[in-house]
Amino acid sequence: MDIQAAAARIKLLLMDVDGVMTNGKLYNVPDPQGQMVETKGFDSQDGIGLQWLNWHGIQTGVISGRLSPATAERARQCKMAYIYQGHIEKIPILEEIMAKAGITKDEIAYIGDDFTDVVIMHRVGLPIATANAREEVKREARYVTKAVGGEGAVREVVELLLKAQNKWPEILKHYEICR
Repeated sequence: MDIQAAAARIKLLLMDVDGVMTNGKLYNVPDPQGQMVETKGFDSQDGIGLQWLNWHGIQTGVISGRLSPATAERARQCKMAYIYQGHIEKIPILEEIMAKAGITKDEIAYIGDDFTDVVIMHRVGLPIATANAREEVKREARYVTKAVGGEGAVREVVELLLKAQNKWPEILKHYEICR
């Protein structure tokens, strides 16, 4: 099955966070009490793209090995249906999400960048790696983004899905963009 056909079937986009939704860098900054807190940067165009998926009935979610309040807030802002943090073993989480969503593996796309993502990539219909992913991860993907994580990789995937599902013209029309 080609990429467009696989993308046309997707009902759920799952992704890792660090290195996919971000550039993978973690920043420790002091809070008002002087305690160090972790933060990270997210791409605004990725965020609006995730909201477009919601408009068109494609759910989104994250499965991350790290616990981060910044990730929880970003997932809330982007109206993600599934937010799992602190899980290095991702297979049970994927199985739980599939059961909750009532969908098959062929209806799931997953974006990853590191070794912990490969086990999920092997179990979904459209495994995707970011341009900055480890070479071993790229070899396991059916699609590798041109953009790196945190700099439009998620938006690239959103556009791929919406175009494959003939939803892209609606986005352009919504923003009064002539093709």
